[in-house]
Amino acid sequence: MTPAASPVRAGERELVARVLEALLREDYAGLRSRVTAGELRLPPASSLTVRLRPGRGMLATWSVEPADAPDLASLVGALREIADPRDDVAALEAECRAALSARRLHDAVHAPVLAQLSAAARVGPVTFYDTLAAFTGHPVYPTSPARIGLSNEELRRYAPEFAPCFDLRWTAVPAGTTSGVRPSWWPTPEQVGLRTGPGVELFPVHPLMAARIQGLAPRPYLEVTPTLSMRTVCVTGDPGIHIKLPLPTSTLGRRNRRSIVPRTLHDGALVQRMLAGILERESDLPVLLADEQTYGHTGDENLGYLVRRFPEATRTAHVIPVAALLARTPSGLTVIEEFGDVEEFFGRYLHALFAFAVRLLVTYGIALETHQQNLSLVVEPRRLALLVKDNDGALVPPDAPGAAELSDRRMVTEDPEALARVFVTITLHLCAGAIAFGLAERGLLPLDSGLGLIRDRLRAALTAVDGPRAALLRARTLDADGLAAKAMLTAGTLVDKERTGAADINKHYGPPGPNYLHPDYLRGTTR
Repeated sequence: MTPAASPVRAGERELVARVLEALLREDYAGLRSRVTAGELRLPPASSLTVRLRPGRGMLATWSVEPADAPDLASLVGALREIADPRDDVAALEAECRAALSARRLHDAVHAPVLAQLSAAARVGPVTFYDTLAAFTGHPVYPTSPARIGLSNEELRRYAPEFAPCFDLRWTAVPAGTTSGVRPSWWPTPEQVGLRTGPGVELFPVHPLMAARIQGLAPRPYLEVTPTLSMRTVCVTGDPGIHIKLPLPTSTLGRRNRRSIVPRTLHDGALVQRMLAGILERESDLPVLLADEQTYGHTGDENLGYLVRRFPEATRTAHVIPVAALLARTPSGLTVIEEFGDVEEFFGRYLHALFAFAVRLLVTYGIALETHQQNLSLVVEPRRLALLVKDNDGALVPPDAPGAAELSDRRMVTEDPEALARVFVTITLHLCAGAIAFGLAERGLLPLDSGLGLIRDRLRAALTAVDGPRAALLRARTLDADGLAAKAMLTAGTLVDKERTGAADINKHYGPPGPNYLHPDYLRGTTR
């Protein structure tokens, strides 16, 4: 076997192809201006030429076949020549190498983990579907398996794709800020081997953070297993409770640190209360909320926690992150196949998704960052509902009840364009479009059928409401020449906020992508 055909080299070229597609989509360093006659010409002196094909995936104007992609070293060398000297090309290279290493681990353990999960519990807010989803990767971000700063051994011990169990560490905090009611099993100082006086709170600490926290209790306590987000863990003896904890790593970009900024705890709890009030009035919406009112912090983003309680209705249902719908199960089927007719199930899900997200935006001026990890399906034999969690990235209007109390003022806006961009890039792309393209890629539903369902369900949701926000949302989706797209590699790793001008790196946008909702999209007239 030649080196070019080896699995390692093939995996590298596949990753480089996806990275190049993302950089072209974002027009990083003016890459699009280097495309001539179906070829991308890169330095030195345009000697590196990459053949491009018409875009096949979601938002892709061009696609790169792995066989046509350069190796990583050649790509990095070319990027260094065209990048601004302040751009962090070295961080992108490290991210790519971490992703390649993680994928090799995935390939080695996928079959054994599936075999292990064949007897695992699937009902309730357990981590069965989270573990499956961890093998699928992000639909847009090419290096998503990378968790910067963690070793392979640390991944094996604590990452969701390995389905590990481990005990939390604890520390005594004399002046922590806490809210809500902690679970009855919260340890006492004696249970973790500490002797403390009055006025002391016990804070949980993820084992990966232990080296950064002083005064750890000598005894671990409370067995947990990681969810898809990794920094959120499920209590194995009480799976209706998850705990979110800081981690010393970054995901989806070097700048996306997995610590917990203290203000996000307060703000997420406040937005949850806003949503609860709305759902009391909009009782026909099939939406459940996770309870995120219990938390603690010390003012240090490396020491804090959130206790997430799942609603009672989830205890007898399958709780499936949207990211898991296309994952392979121990049976060999994908998750969505195991619930019957794929087209019917996808249609039901889209009806719930757009009914909620469109009404929330048009009627209340709120857009949620309910991406594939934050949004779950709650599935029972005769019911499908949505479960919403992690609301600290929402956009809300200044006249919403409680908006004046939000600590992060970036969350407060009346800008209809900002709301529409969040709807398009999160709700439409990640929670609808990515599923339709993924179903087509797996041969489960023709792409024209999947995109047709999205058009129909979105149109129906927009027709059910009225007003200028509805007109704008229609103009930015169904009737748009192109769809808003994030520049995730640019903002997350390559270019700092001072130069992108983005107040929030998770809301930085690049050039628009093709509108896959247009009826002529598959005929190529809108690409």
